[in-house]
Amino acid sequence: MTGTISGVVAVTVAALPLAVLAVWALARHRSGWRRSVAEVGIVYGTVPWVWMILLPRHDSGDGHAQVNLIPLRDLLEVLGSGPRTATVQIVGNLLVFAALGFFAPLRFAALASAPRIVAVAAACSILVETLQYTLHLHRVSSVDDVLLNAAGAGLAAVISRRWWSLGSVPRPASRTSGPEAG
Repeated sequence: MTGTISGVVAVTVAALPLAVLAVWALARHRSGWRRSVAEVGIVYGTVPWVWMILLPRHDSGDGHAQVNLIPLRDLLEVLGSGPRTATVQIVGNLLVFAALGFFAPLRFAALASAPRIVAVAAACSILVETLQYTLHLHRVSSVDDVLLNAAGAGLAAVISRRWWSLGSVPRPASRTSGPEAG
């Protein structure tokens, strides 16, 4: 069952109480609530999507690995395949690294920038697309997936922007400013 999308969804839903327990345990024993929610959120919100897109497809073509490196080609094809397919494909790709984009800036001050999040998500997406190709999963490895995955992470980062600095450790003052500078 875990080799199907519905199996991944079932395991993800079943794991929700464990994720909540992990947040509680981490917050209580070492990290604090904000950090714990961010750490578990990154994992719980990203791993199921990556798991789904690394499942082999048995309903596709001739079995040869396919790669599309021409931007927007697959996206235009998806848009032409009907509103339901287009919505599922586009929204699904936007959500793959959205949890990473939302929570990473809350957890890692060095990632508190939308361009940095987009770069990290693009790198992660390139890795996933490369795995799809090299593992012969009968999926299309596409630059459009990378673009949508990175855009989704960037949008999620922008949504979480107002919480980035809450509870963060203040940065040290620069050596050239303040009364001691001189």
